[in-house]
Parts: sequence; structure tokens; C-alpha cells
Amino acid sequence: MSFFSQLGNWGWFIAGGLLLALEVLLPGTFMLWLGLAAIATGVIGFIVSIGWQTQIVIFAVLSVVSVLLGRRIYPTVVTETDKPFLNRRADAFVGRIFTLDEPIVSGTGRVRVDDTTWRVTGPDCPAGTKVRVERADGATLIVAPAS
Repeated sequence: MSFFSQLGNWGWFIAGGLLLALEVLLPGTFMLWLGLAAIATGVIGFIVSIGWQTQIVIFAVLSVVSVLLGRRIYPTVVTETDKPFLNRRADAFVGRIFTLDEPIVSGTGRVRVDDTTWRVTGPDCPAGTKVRVERADGATLIVAPAS
């Protein structure tokens, strides 16, 4: 802390520059707002003679305000994709009907989907029974007998 206090208000400009440099290395536009808050604190420190404790409070307040304003300026954009189940393959099977490859015994069995075998849970059923996928739990399909 003594090194930072020896720099005076220039410390805020250095900290702001380092935070802005981190923004280049770490994507996400979060360090940008903290860097701008540090630079603004340095400017305020040059205009008004205040103690380091007050400067830290000003930095904290400006950081919160700048992050909140930044979230308004750059809202999170959800992009639509032509493959919504790319990373959630099991969810794509909900509502579909498959034939059991192995019987469901004690609540667990297997079903073949294309060239892959999936683990299923549901009521006990013999192999060859048609089942409907009710939901997915990770890599396990929860099924019920198809009507």
C-alpha cells in the first residue's frame, strides 16, 4: 500500500491502464469499466485534494456505477442458432418414440438412437417396447411406455 500511496493520483492512472490492458487479454468487457472507474478516480484526485481512503470509496462507487451502466450499454445478446441442441443432444430426443434395445430392469435399460446406445430410466419394460422420452437428465433419458 505504501508504494501505491507514493505514486499519489498517478497510481489510479496506472491501475486504470493495467485494468484496460487486462480487458484486452480477458474478454468480457468487465475490466473496461473498472479501468475507467480507476482513471476517473485519478482525475477526481487531481481536481480535489482528498485522502486515499476517500479515493478508494470513490473508486468503489464509480466501479459499481460504471459496471451497471456498462451492462445497459452492452446488454447480453442471445443469438439464435440453427442447431439449438448442439451441446445438449439428449434434450433433442424429448417427445420422440424409440424401441428399447435392452429391457428396463430395476428402472434402468438401454435404447438405440441411430448409431448410439443411450441409458434410459423408467418403469420396467421388456426389450422391443416402444417408449417415449419424457425428459433428459444429463446423458440419461427418462422414458415412459408409448401409447
